[in-house]
Amino acid sequence: MVSVLLIPSQLLPPLHKFSLNFQPCRAITQTKFNFKFSCTSSFNSFSTFDFNAIIDYGPSLSKGQKLIELEEGPDSNYLVKQSFTRVFDIAALRVPAEECHALQARLKGHLLNWPRIKNIARVSGDDIDEHIKELFDQKEDENGVFARNENMDDLLRERVELANKFNSRGFIHFKKLAQMSRPKVKKRTGQGSQERAKGRRNKDEYATIEVVEENGETEEDEDLTGLLGDDFRVKSWKGPTRLLLLDERHAKKAASELPQAVQVLLREDTNQSRKIKYELVQCKLTLFYDYWRMDEVLEELLPKGMVVPSSYELVGHIAHLNLRTEHLPHRRLIAQVVFDKNRPKVQTVVNKIDAIQNDYRTMQLEVLAGNHSLVTTVVENGIRFQVDLATVYWNSRLGTERQRLINSFKRGDNVCDVFSGVGPLAIAAAKKVNRVYANDLNPFAVKYQLKNIACNKLQGKVEVFNKDGRELIKEILGRENPAFVTQVVMNLPNDAAEYLDAFRGVFREKHRDMHLPLPTIHVYGFSKASKPESEFLEKLGC
Repeated sequence: MVSVLLIPSQLLPPLHKFSLNFQPCRAITQTKFNFKFSCTSSFNSFSTFDFNAIIDYGPSLSKGQKLIELEEGPDSNYLVKQSFTRVFDIAALRVPAEECHALQARLKGHLLNWPRIKNIARVSGDDIDEHIKELFDQKEDENGVFARNENMDDLLRERVELANKFNSRGFIHFKKLAQMSRPKVKKRTGQGSQERAKGRRNKDEYATIEVVEENGETEEDEDLTGLLGDDFRVKSWKGPTRLLLLDERHAKKAASELPQAVQVLLREDTNQSRKIKYELVQCKLTLFYDYWRMDEVLEELLPKGMVVPSSYELVGHIAHLNLRTEHLPHRRLIAQVVFDKNRPKVQTVVNKIDAIQNDYRTMQLEVLAGNHSLVTTVVENGIRFQVDLATVYWNSRLGTERQRLINSFKRGDNVCDVFSGVGPLAIAAAKKVNRVYANDLNPFAVKYQLKNIACNKLQGKVEVFNKDGRELIKEILGRENPAFVTQVVMNLPNDAAEYLDAFRGVFREKHRDMHLPLPTIHVYGFSKASKPESEFLEKLGC
């Protein structure tokens, strides 16, 4: 997003050159820029102008009133969600419910317009359902309260009887009809459905609005009487009303201090309809922990100057963090925030303790939040894979590279995946190519690969091995009458190049006699050089 600052021309001398340098602060919703203009005039005299332009708008944890102050700072192992509650003073126009949407469209630029907060709020306790309203007499007492109808109990009893006898379309209820027409459906009461229901957030869970002062009766300077006339002093409201939340800059201001455009609009509406009444009220907008985004909460929790972790790898329901050393003392707080802000999609948060150092390529993971199950289901390119991160290797970031390889394969290809893992490439390729040979040294990976093959109904197209990579290459490519392999994938970047010597002498006589083409070998490796291709070829001795 690009922001443009417009400066009146009289503030600047005649310029030939000017430069604009700015540096944004860490806050997202409260953006601050420090501007410095360097100008050179036509007389070669150098002038410098410093402007500290502060754009302070929108909700922020650095603004508002705190309900709880932590004396010793946040605990590194416990998250106090109440400490993120903020209360903001805002002004609102109380208007009849039937007029609120039309007025909102005309006052759009002067309303609150905060993320995830509607500009229209309900006033608690003043809504009366039209059907219920018919049960009362139209006469009101001196306090503006509808009087109770003597026959209301009979009418209510009649409505209940009709509701029990007829359905919404006017047909008579048959108690056994539902059982005869369709079988019973078992309700989903498993842990997954409970987690999804628990993860759904209601608006009331992250924001509430409360009217703290109604100025129409008590203080003449704060209502719209002086603006609209004595006929528009609101003594008691009749019927449902709504609150139009005004811009935060208008909080604790009188009606005469509203923008001129708002005053003109209200005058026009009152001149057209003498029945419309408006009231300026002061409100308290409370934003709870669930309102704030993950990065805003982490920025408030972590020490100033520390980089806020903003990304993680999602493997099924598991969020896999890769925290820096400076984050480790606060790892449980970070994990709890990631867990809270991404439910129900994320049910477990883990962090990698150490680098991969074993032949099975498994990672040492520490469970920081959520349940402790590391068995999950991953969907990649429409294919389901069951994975146990405690015993097998999985990298979701390689999904794009796997799809690129599959797109390069042809229908008649026979693919050999030397280091297949749980089968993300082998199973996806089996849906396109003729035959796939998949291998992995890890017995747990082979176990889950067989499950994934059966789950995706590809038992006849994938042959699975649990061997060393060299043994597989010699066995598959050394067969007397094989379905000749056209593609060989070796996705083990740290050690794949060391297995290339297994291809020596495999194709020398057989492919010459049978006139078979040599396969394409896809080898992966790591490199930090500016020219990785040259370094890798040098490593291979080419």
